Amino acid sequence: MEIRVLGPLTAVERGVSIVPSAAKPRQILALLALQADHVVTVPTLMEEIWGENVPRSAATTLQTYILQLRRRIAVALEDDPTREAKDVLVTQHGGYLLQVQPGQVDVQEFEQLAASGRAAYDAGDDRVASELLGRALAMWHGPALVDVRVGSVLELEVLRMEEDRMAALERRIDADLRLGRHTELVPELRVLSARHPMHENFCAQLMVALHRSGNSWRALEAYQRLRGTLIEELGMEPSPKLQRLHQAVLSGDPQLDAAVRAGR
Repeated sequence: MEIRVLGPLTAVERGVSIVPSAAKPRQILALLALQADHVVTVPTLMEEIWGENVPRSAATTLQTYILQLRRRIAVALEDDPTREAKDVLVTQHGGYLLQVQPGQVDVQEFEQLAASGRAAYDAGDDRVASELLGRALAMWHGPALVDVRVGSVLELEVLRMEEDRMAALERRIDADLRLGRHTELVPELRVLSARHPMHENFCAQLMVALHRSGNSWRALEAYQRLRGTLIEELGMEPSPKLQRLHQAVLSGDPQLDAAVRAGR
């Protein structure tokens, strides 16, 4: 079964989609997919679907949703005599498990690529880091589970995935900056800074890229724009780290250019 959660939810078995149209079964499938090959307990599934207002009929209703999912899987397995739906969506003590072959869930592949990219980055191999992190980020096709109604459990999972994506993106841009790709990065960083007007790291990366591209005045402009937003929205100044970068651009600090590690 091939499962995609980094964007709209898709789950395909032998070319047949098993994603239900009803909201609650979709939530169950999404949660089982994120925990593929691990047991998701009944209380966790109930919390996701009903929150704190679990009805008396919850156990029976949950079994009905599981049965609906198994029926869709059974349709996809009609021409496969070696497996049944219960072999894919497995009942375990206290919960359920979605059995998936390795490499079939996009978020797991993203996490593996991102971890390898992070290791290369930490080792100073910026070219490999940029390539691996770029491949990981290319797996995203919009916000995670964008077409699934999320409860309290999935909400935390989506937040975690988004934070992992942002961390991988920042690290990939850092690697590209250290490779001297500042001119190519400027358009991307302009968009990111516009989308995240209080994100200091994107602002810092944009300032460095602009400065190294011979546009120091635009780097100072980017700083002032972020500073104005922070003061207006939060009543606070940029962090000391960003203020030091601002001073470095103002003074033309050669260390800003020395930080480029071309060829790494």
